[in-house]
Amino acid sequence: MDKPLKAPSPWWTPHVHADRRPFLLARNRIQGALRGFFAGHDFVEVDTATLQTSPGNEAHLHAFATEAIGLNGSRTPLFLHTSPEFASKKLLAAGESRIVCFAHVYRNRERGPLHHPEFTMLEWYRAGESYESLMRDCGSILALAAETAGTRTLAFRGRETDPFKEPERLSVAEAFQRFAGIDLLSSICRSGETDRDRLAESLRQAGLRVAEDDTWADLFSRVIVERIEPHLGLGRATILDEYPVAEAALARPTARDPRVAERFELYACGVELANAFGELTDPEEQRRRFEAEMAEKMRVYGENYPVDEDFLAALAHMPEASGIALGFDRLVMLATGASRIEQVLWAPVPETSA
Repeated sequence: MDKPLKAPSPWWTPHVHADRRPFLLARNRIQGALRGFFAGHDFVEVDTATLQTSPGNEAHLHAFATEAIGLNGSRTPLFLHTSPEFASKKLLAAGESRIVCFAHVYRNRERGPLHHPEFTMLEWYRAGESYESLMRDCGSILALAAETAGTRTLAFRGRETDPFKEPERLSVAEAFQRFAGIDLLSSICRSGETDRDRLAESLRQAGLRVAEDDTWADLFSRVIVERIEPHLGLGRATILDEYPVAEAALARPTARDPRVAERFELYACGVELANAFGELTDPEEQRRRFEAEMAEKMRVYGENYPVDEDFLAALAHMPEASGIALGFDRLVMLATGASRIEQVLWAPVPETSA
């Protein structure tokens, strides 16, 4: 009879900690170097509240729910935030112009080599500056992280990126054409409306699976995951730019083409590191997007989250700005060669049994 598999030792076991400690000390050095970088560029470091009335309104992000109990026994629903974004933008509305935040954030239903239920998000915002300025920041940060870790190469599972090379800038439409042979923009009207059937036919011709209940967004994501992401950030980092407005989240449309938005994601070694916006400041359009996302969440998962009305009120006073969220733990992983996110977390959340 086969012996039962022995459970792995807890992270606090001395020999396990000794193996992880070099990664953790590198994490501290990288965090210190990044704090110096932002201070040197006149950023103010802020510390936002973890508890929020809304955790965010993206259909496929899942939050941890809790409640506040008042002295009179009243109960108010609250959530652990999935990002410090709403609070940060309120600070921009209050008059801050360059802010940066290392925030512990919480996302449910996420666990894997690159995912952890609690992780650190590095977010920064530039009021009155274009989102191209964030692209330059990304190049500097990749180089600084590698230099601080004492390496010339970012690495993850056999894939490598030279962090000292200028990142390639590639539009989503160009990526669809290059890696899947699909004309993405032909399925998007000037109004931003999407043509699901047209995109579905393009996927079939490209040899990709199409299910009857797939939405346009489902099809878009399948191409990104299966055909595009594995090619990004190899040799040098990739800035995947100009997402369709249907996938814009909190980004404004570009001035050049109303079908696409000022949104980019940063990739290295095939790993998504950051998500950036030229920020939308129209509260009515933002409300419409939130409501559409929550309708989709209800359709798929049977639940939704409240809209932060205070955020929408602040948005009307927020200046033009650009902002970005970077997975700090993932950056440390690539700079140190770690293969799992738990290796770069000082005290990982234990896995629950099935």
